[in-house]
Amino acid sequence: MQEQYQPLALEADIQKFWEEHQCFKVTEDLNKEKFYCLSMFPYPSGHLHVGHVRNYVLGDVIARYQRMLGKNVLHPIGWDAFGLPAENAAIEKGIPPAKWTYTNIEHMSKQFKQLGLSFDWSREITTCKPDYYRWEQWLFIQLLKNGLVYKKNAFVNWDPIDKTVLANEQVIDGRGWRSGALIERKEIPQWFLKITAYADELLNDLDTLEAWPDEVKTMQRNWIGRSQGLTIQFKVNHPELDPIEIFTTRPDTLFGATFIALSPNHPITHFVAQHDPKLRDIIASFQQIPTSEEVTAHLEKKGFSTGLTAYNPLTKENVPIWIANFVKTDYGSGAIMGVPAHDERDFEFAKKYHLPIRPVIQSTQPHDYQSAPLSMNTGTLINSGLYTGLSAELASVTIAKRLIKEKIAKHTTNYRLRDWGVSRQRYWGTPIPIIYCPTCGVVPVPEEDLPVILPETINFNGEGSPLKNIPEFYQTSCPTCKQPATRETDTLDTFVESSWYYARFACPTQNRAMLDDRSKYWTPVDHYIGGIEHAVLHLLYARFFHKVLRDLGLLNSNEPFTRLLTQGMVLKDGAKMSKSKGNTVDPAKLMSQYGADTLRLFILFAAPPEQSLEWSDAGVEGAYRFLKRLWALAYSNPWILELNETHKHSLTPPIDWTKTPNEHRNLRRQVHEILQLARHDFERQQFNTVIASCMKLLNTLQTASQLLSGSSTDEDAQHTLKHIIWQGLSILLRLLAPIVPHITHALWKELNFSGLIGKAHWPKVAADALTAEKIDWVVQVNGKLRAQLSLDMHYNDETLKAIILNDPMIKRYTENQTIKKIIIVPKKLVNIVI
Repeated sequence: MQEQYQPLALEADIQKFWEEHQCFKVTEDLNKEKFYCLSMFPYPSGHLHVGHVRNYVLGDVIARYQRMLGKNVLHPIGWDAFGLPAENAAIEKGIPPAKWTYTNIEHMSKQFKQLGLSFDWSREITTCKPDYYRWEQWLFIQLLKNGLVYKKNAFVNWDPIDKTVLANEQVIDGRGWRSGALIERKEIPQWFLKITAYADELLNDLDTLEAWPDEVKTMQRNWIGRSQGLTIQFKVNHPELDPIEIFTTRPDTLFGATFIALSPNHPITHFVAQHDPKLRDIIASFQQIPTSEEVTAHLEKKGFSTGLTAYNPLTKENVPIWIANFVKTDYGSGAIMGVPAHDERDFEFAKKYHLPIRPVIQSTQPHDYQSAPLSMNTGTLINSGLYTGLSAELASVTIAKRLIKEKIAKHTTNYRLRDWGVSRQRYWGTPIPIIYCPTCGVVPVPEEDLPVILPETINFNGEGSPLKNIPEFYQTSCPTCKQPATRETDTLDTFVESSWYYARFACPTQNRAMLDDRSKYWTPVDHYIGGIEHAVLHLLYARFFHKVLRDLGLLNSNEPFTRLLTQGMVLKDGAKMSKSKGNTVDPAKLMSQYGADTLRLFILFAAPPEQSLEWSDAGVEGAYRFLKRLWALAYSNPWILELNETHKHSLTPPIDWTKTPNEHRNLRRQVHEILQLARHDFERQQFNTVIASCMKLLNTLQTASQLLSGSSTDEDAQHTLKHIIWQGLSILLRLLAPIVPHITHALWKELNFSGLIGKAHWPKVAADALTAEKIDWVVQVNGKLRAQLSLDMHYNDETLKAIILNDPMIKRYTENQTIKKIIIVPKKLVNIVI
């Protein structure tokens, strides 16, 4: 055994051993409890950053720990390989997206292995390979057959110079990120997945996800946004127009509705625009506005009066109809009733266009409704005719009954959730398996002709959709009538690939089906790790896909992920790391200096997983020093090899502990108390406190080692101390094995412990070690007996005083009293003088 800890050579040798012996390869085993641990698979950007390290090390610790508990653990890795960065690299560097992607995968794979991550590399999947996206295309066709896919027109961000669609994040201050052109909102045909068909189930089943963070579940509830309300018909005072249908959750505010606002795409808007060229220009300008709620909430409210009015069925008044830039086309019917006295958005609009503001709910305090609105969910109605004086709740019910009876309204459930638009006018993505035939119309590609291969060798200049410039790709024949036809040139949103990959890890080489029974064995994922930024996109889409796959008979569970851990960000100098701020840290450089175990130890010790982690160079140094101390302890006790030879296959010392000195029993008790606490913290995933316990245990073992080296120690005491150190070190190494796998692997082997530490059983707490000797203390207050307490004999005087003074029986006599002194008769009596 080397005297000095030399992590670089040591880690490289161990990683080679793991790879050659396929230590983390797993197969299905019905005789073992399965455990599927998965970190969200990465986009192959080319280089690991510290955020990557935290995400994947957390997953690795959990996987290694579960293996040591004896479970059959699946811990796979793959690559979310389609996406815009590859296209951008092709434009900027002239590198084909496929070549750029595969080069990055090769580099990142090496970095993952350097980190010591216990992945089953035999299950590696790459989403840009045909053997993966073939089954995505197959699933698209099944969804089409089951009425869960449809096509309709939708607005996109259109760059008129590059002639392509841009994602929202590529539009900067209204201009294309590359061309600088003013972006147009263009309506084009798009494919949609009908996620709204599962809205109720997606919402209701959140209650079953007990091991998910409440914050994530709340975000999904809000995103789905189910609201119960009333759809009311407002008759338009024009013979050619149908009534306007408006959804509201507050029928009690109908008397305060002083205008109606329509979206730019409402049928009445188009009707009016036919006769008003000025309105057509205004509609066009409104359509350039992004439709996200964040944007519209802070948008300057603009409108156009149609000159039409609608009949309020409750007040019998005619209210003006406006077209407004803040009304969303895809919520409700694209029309709202404006109640400016009680809504901020409506108030801004009414003030700008001098519309009436009529309060209908009594304020609890004097309030000037002409200066600011007052949003109130409860209260008493005012200015509401027959309903004045009723509570808002009772008025809502009463008004709803009346309007429904008059067949002017109906109960409606509305959702904020919209169907998922999956068409992308991009190149680097999964081709949509659709053929357009002049005779037969829309025809899905026959399953036997899948996959539709994405050409990887192309002339990519970023202008328009490259697939439209490749006749050999889009020119084909109709599978039904055999006449000339064209392929769909849009590709699928890359979130589609990441919505089902977890299930494919169970059977990555299956070439006859998308999934097989192995997917039913492994799913749901027992523990999923990733950032909270994925709460309402990836995590919601994956839940949707899982339910679809269940209904297709491919899976047999309701949810994809049983437990979810959302790790915090890594900060430096109080800010998120970024190149523009110059505060990044290169994991590769750190590993080349300290080794992977030091980086892993610091990442896990610096903060609880859910919290943000503040980077500290001093903290990295501290982690490295701890590992050197661990190595030194093992090196300084070479007799451990002999004990391991003597007690082969057993880590339980053959000692009668009742006959050993109190000092030794106390050391043993400390070892097992730390083990008990560490097991508890591992289950809670508080790895920072696990490491703190390990540091405490190392200190305990060093104390025992110093006692062992003392010249006055007799032979029996040496024998006992050696067994405490021997067992304690075996426990410490196993506690640390999931956290710092390289050094623990090496020391376990060097000290001649049996087998591989990665396959060793998790240490068990010795119940007898936790049994502390007790002393019955007589407790007096001013010489009078007040209690008899049985307490640990090893407490020092200060601890003893604190425990006794905090006892409820004693506090009755000492509370609010001045304690003059405390007299202790060793092992017998405590007298408190007040």
